[in-house]
Amino acid sequence: MAEQLIGAIEAGGTKFVAVLARTDGTILARTRIPTETPATCFPALIEFYAQASATHGPISAFGIASFGPIDIDPASSAYGTFTTTPKPGWAGARFHDALASFGAPIVVDTDVNGAAIGECLAGAGQGCQTLAYTTIGTGIGTGVVRDGRALMGFSHYESGHIKPPHDFAVDPFVGCCPYHGDCLEGLASGAAIERRWGRSLDQMANDPDAIPLIAGYIAHLSCTLVLLHMPDRLIFGGGVMKAPGLIEAVRTRTEAALNGYINYPRFDPGLKAYIVAPGLGDDAGITGAIALARQAL
Repeated sequence: MAEQLIGAIEAGGTKFVAVLARTDGTILARTRIPTETPATCFPALIEFYAQASATHGPISAFGIASFGPIDIDPASSAYGTFTTTPKPGWAGARFHDALASFGAPIVVDTDVNGAAIGECLAGAGQGCQTLAYTTIGTGIGTGVVRDGRALMGFSHYESGHIKPPHDFAVDPFVGCCPYHGDCLEGLASGAAIERRWGRSLDQMANDPDAIPLIAGYIAHLSCTLVLLHMPDRLIFGGGVMKAPGLIEAVRTRTEAALNGYINYPRFDPGLKAYIVAPGLGDDAGITGAIALARQAL
């Protein structure tokens, strides 16, 4: 029997990472494609996979971890279709239409769910039955994984649009979310930080208020995740979380806010082992996309 090969795509807001891999995760071919618009991105994606499959063999399944909002309900007629995404040109675009010519089954999930699955399998979430992975970057999103599969309701979770307490006397910034103003994404995302201060958080080491302010908003999210999902670990990734001192401040604020209410062996003093950075770095998303493709098989 010929070896089965899989296509895996991490579809990000600025670039697509596409690979052809063996089912054990060995990558045979890889490319990066600017996200831009479906009219430019999808043809380049098709060309890559056509050339890769001509060289290595036919593709048996695709796994896609994508930016959104996107329909991830396999029972939906719009499965794999971008919905209310603000990214110009992408609303209504559908992965199944773009990849139909390969005749392979496709599993689509969010980029953050893909990263969560990747971290659970091979990163900082190993050994966890339930894991919550949050990215704090251009936007904010959380994937919750149990036993290696992402949880959802009628659609994927939208933690970035939870509204945290907002003291306008301390933080007069009104927020920048086009839908909700001062939700978490509107207050603590990379875009919000740039809009508020005109620079990224990692450039504000000398500002005594910036890190504590953003850490407070993120800690509100971490407490919400603990109370709603009781995960074995929280992972926080994304560009904003690389700011010096931020993850430490999030741990401190989270522990203070929970105030001893959660008594659980994984809750180590100071939460250094409970709230952690990603273990796979930039490879979490594509690792998860490969796992999604294995699900499609």
